Amino acid sequence: MSAILFLSMAGIFIIDQNIKSLFVEGFRYYTECIDFILVYNKGVAFSLFAFLDEYLKYIQLLLVSGVFGYLLYLQKFCYALPGGILLGGALSNIYDRFIHGGVVDMVYWHCGFNFAVFNFADVMIDFAVLWILILHFRPNLCKN
Repeated sequence: MSAILFLSMAGIFIIDQNIKSLFVEGFRYYTECIDFILVYNKGVAFSLFAFLDEYLKYIQLLLVSGVFGYLLYLQKFCYALPGGILLGGALSNIYDRFIHGGVVDMVYWHCGFNFAVFNFADVMIDFAVLWILILHFRPNLCKN
């Protein structure tokens, strides 16, 4: 379980940081529906809790440590991959807070309505949370 957890965590972290580095270095692209721009998000989703400023990254580290501890406590193989994906995305966003002062976001959806600016890690976190919820509410999918 640990190998899958750590490899998926590292993989998501590396992929996300490489994508973000393109935008920090100046890449931009504009279309009718989606713009690829650089935004530093000082809060969490939709810039919530931005008022916490420097404390936010430490609160998030504490929360992510709790999730990591819980996954190790569960010792269920079926949670290793989604758990690693979730932790990799979360740690990549927290890393941004330490290095850039905010999370590097770049995908801006504005087709039909204006949506939040987000990044690859955000998508992976959402995907992992959905996967974990499915495993939780469908225990027959997780045999160990």
